[in-house]
Order: sequence, then C-alpha cells, then structure tokens
Amino acid sequence: MQAIRSILVVVDPSHLEGLALKRAKLIAGVTQSHLHLLVCDRKADHAAYLADLSGALASEGYSVTTQQAWNENLHQTVIAVQQAEGCGLVIKQHVPDNPLKRFLLTPDDWKLLRYCPGPVLMVKTDTPWTNGVILAAVDVGNSDGEHRTLHASIISHGYDIAGLAKGTLHVISAHPSPMLSAADPTFQLKESIEARYRAECRAFQEEFDISDERLHVEEGPADVLIPHVAHKLKAAVTVIGTVARTGISGALIGNTAEVVLDSLESDVLVLKPDEIIAHLEELVAQR
Repeated sequence: MQAIRSILVVVDPSHLEGLALKRAKLIAGVTQSHLHLLVCDRKADHAAYLADLSGALASEGYSVTTQQAWNENLHQTVIAVQQAEGCGLVIKQHVPDNPLKRFLLTPDDWKLLRYCPGPVLMVKTDTPWTNGVILAAVDVGNSDGEHRTLHASIISHGYDIAGLAKGTLHVISAHPSPMLSAADPTFQLKESIEARYRAECRAFQEEFDISDERLHVEEGPADVLIPHVAHKLKAAVTVIGTVARTGISGALIGNTAEVVLDSLESDVLVLKPDEIIAHLEELVAQR
C-alpha cells in the first residue's frame, strides 16, 4: 500500500456522498499518492463536475488529474484507464445490482474484480476506518507457493491499512467440514481437521505476527464465514485475495470475492497474485 504512487478513483456525479473519493483522500493523505479521477459515461458532459472536484482537492494539497471516458462498458473503461495511467490501486463505490439482474447478467463490479490487473477497493459504507478492525481473509490450509505469496500480500496490505487507520488487524481462515468419503482420514473427523489447521496456523501466526486473539479459525464455507466474522467484529475493511490456476484460457477468479461483495457490510479490498496480474495485463494489451 505504501508503494502506491497513483490511485484511480471512479467517481459518479449521481453519488453525491462520494464514498470512493473519501477513501482515496484518506489513503493519499498517508501515501502521498496522486489521484486520477475518472467519470465513466458515454456523454462527455461532466467537465464542470470534475473541475469542481479537482479544484477542491488541489486547494487541500492533493495532486490530482481528471478524465471522462467510455470504452464499451464500465469495467473495460476503468481497466483501460488504469493501465494507461499506471495506477496501483482502483477505488470504486459499490452499488449492488438487484438479485434478478444479477442472476441474468454478471454485474459490472464483479467483472472489474475479475479482470482488473491490480488491487481494487470497493467502498460500501461511510463508516470511518479510524480505530477500526481490518479483517484479512486467508486460506491457511493451502500452503503452496501461489497461496503463500498471496497470503503475504493480503497480510501486508492489512497491516498497511491498519497502520494508516490506527486500527487492528484480525485474520479469518475457514476450514472444511468433515467428509466421510475423504481419502485422507484427516478430513473425516472434525477434531483432526481442526487440529491440522491449528498446527498450520501456528507457523502462519509466527511468520506474520498474528496473536491468538486476532486469529479466527472456524468450520464452514468461506463465503459464509467471512461476512459472519466481519459482522461480529464490526470490520471496517475486509481484505481478500483470489487465485486463478495457470493454464486455463482467459482470466478466472474464485467465486468467494464476488459472492461476499454484496453480503459484507464493510469495504472490500481484493488482491491478485503477480502472475495473474501479468496475465490480465497481457489480455488488456491484446485488445
């Protein structure tokens, strides 16, 4: 987070509360990042709106530029600008689609999470981050190289946000329910599953300096447990990662980040491994 030099802020003239810009100002105030404000609209008639925003931010000492653009749809517009401007973070206010529309069409925000070659912060509330709980969601049971690298990124970003917000980092890791049909006897008993996860968590805790009080290991599906624990802790931000397997044509994202986006009551920061980001950048360059 500290290394971010430029932030792309998707602003919407119809969202008068400007939640995305509030979060961008908080982060830029600490990291000294440049703010690039983007209105995604076919009609390029928001010059006055952007000039007002830019003037106000400049008077407060922020480095700021503005742009109006449209490239087929919202997520492609955001991604094209993010790549052109070299922005290390995208911030957008999340507005959930109604369930019927979401059933028929993949929401734009889901597509942005899938295909954006970089971290995306979806802002959902105006709850202050200051002194709040930052929740990092990891899968301790997966300790392959790809997951370990992603875990390190999730925890690092979690600590960065906790630092700038003077908050506290907590970690949630879900483990599977017992399966009598599992080939490995470890996964047939609740006690043995939990014992295995607790043992793996010890190494994880030592590596990332996570105390027992700040680690939450529970049984069940991640897309249910993450919102549950976030609600219980009144988390201000939830940091979650996604891993796509190499060798699959196109860009794939685990469903968890998308499913929890609407059910979480906190802001959501979604991260990807470097190799997935590189693959997505290649896809953008081919268009």
